[in-house]
Amino acid sequence: MWVKICANTNVEDALLAVEAGADAVGFVFAPSKRQVTAEQVSEITRRLPAEVEKVGIFATDDPLEIEHKVACSGLTAAQLHGAFDAEMVRTLAAEFGGELKIIQTVAYTLDPEDGEARDAAFVRALRAAFAEPAVWAVLVDAAKSGASGGLGVAFDWEHVGALVRGAVPIGSRVILAGGLRPDTVAEAIDEFGPWGVDVASGVEASYGKKDAARVRDFIATAKSRHIGLRG
Repeated sequence: MWVKICANTNVEDALLAVEAGADAVGFVFAPSKRQVTAEQVSEITRRLPAEVEKVGIFATDDPLEIEHKVACSGLTAAQLHGAFDAEMVRTLAAEFGGELKIIQTVAYTLDPEDGEARDAAFVRALRAAFAEPAVWAVLVDAAKSGASGGLGVAFDWEHVGALVRGAVPIGSRVILAGGLRPDTVAEAIDEFGPWGVDVASGVEASYGKKDAARVRDFIATAKSRHIGLRG
């Protein structure tokens, strides 16, 4: 089970995640209480092992902004929030010669006017993202009242997991986020069946500061579960 500890703001927390077994650490460049600068992130990433993914979280439609921050921050992956933009994904992939891993977020709306239409739109978005070869993985997160990403809100893992399994091939890189905590991640993995999991607020002591015990418990629990989408 691939595990990402997101919304890091300092080198101590990033090193803690790596030492506990995280495969990736994330840094929020989008507007957030945990937002960081390229200068802050570059000071952290240079202290991390090469094999650990350094992921920038972006909510912009400007590829030049992302390119600049990736280059200045020592990132190895870009996580894109907002509507899927195939042209921007291809532009980013070309700029970095295919070396930048691109994670496309697909949001599942929690407060739709029409649940069936919401599910159909979600499946279409998943298929569109996975149809683009430059997309390395898709992250499924919750959206509510027009906002998505970093909400710390869970959804119906069994129902959404079934939608995902019906839309993409078994073994696809689908990362689950949204309301995960050390005491819920095992159930979430068993019901949803993701390739990876992503957590931020669920392992925090306060905004931008991780709780060491919660980070270790989350990673150990996630790593003990089944890997990948089931049929």
